Amino acid sequence: MASSTVPPQRVALLALAVLYLSLPASSHPLPREAATAAAGEASEPDDAAAAVARRACTYTVQIKTSCSSPRSSADAVSLAFGDAYRNEVYAARLTPRYGFERCATDTFRVSGPCGYGVCYLYLRRSGRAGWTPEWVRVYEPATSATPSTFYYGDPLPDGVWYGFDRCVAAGAGAGAGTSSEPGAAAQAL
Repeated sequence: MASSTVPPQRVALLALAVLYLSLPASSHPLPREAATAAAGEASEPDDAAAAVARRACTYTVQIKTSCSSPRSSADAVSLAFGDAYRNEVYAARLTPRYGFERCATDTFRVSGPCGYGVCYLYLRRSGRAGWTPEWVRVYEPATSATPSTFYYGDPLPDGVWYGFDRCVAAGAGAGAGTSSEPGAAAQAL
């Protein structure tokens, strides 16, 4: 009579799959469909949040590549950021003219729904060259004097959304968000 045992590698893989599936779906920054209703078609004209979601804003995003990064990286870099009210801006591929160069700061203009203060930001790198961002700054149209800055300093893993969520969930305590101060660990999703 033969007994069937599961190899330890499969047990570990199964455990990782269960942990991944247990993450809430809202923690994955994915693009959302744009609102299709025109401003005059709102069912409730007093709904300020819906009115803001229909408006498009243009954000200025600055990305400083670390001096410890490879000389130049042609890796595809995607960006997702937003506020605590689920207004999310997504850029599928940021491509500077000559790639992300070591010690350089690149500036992008990204359009998306207007929000109420950027409190989370995730980057996703895809490619073989490798890339290390130092920091990312997001300037909102209404408050361009004070950007939201997210510090990285570590190489981004390939194919993983990696970043910070400083949003305080409704009804949560003040310590619910994660810090993005220099030296703080970024969270991978």
